[in-house]
Amino acid sequence: MKASEIREMRSDERAEKLEKLQRQLFDLRAQAVTENLENRHAIRDVRRDIARVKTIMNEEQSKGQ
Repeated sequence: MKASEIREMRSDERAEKLEKLQRQLFDLRAQAVTENLENRHAIRDVRRDIARVKTIMNEEQSKGQ
């Protein structure tokens, strides 16, 4: 996911996307513990997507103040 895609979203869509990504990260970690995870890089990618969403949310919040 690119930052430009996230910036085009509304704030409620960003919050929803963040929840989905956090749930996905939880599921991936559970798979890693049970050794059912095929793609080890998926955890890293989801964590980076979460960071992107949070960064843009904080930027928007800073602009509003």
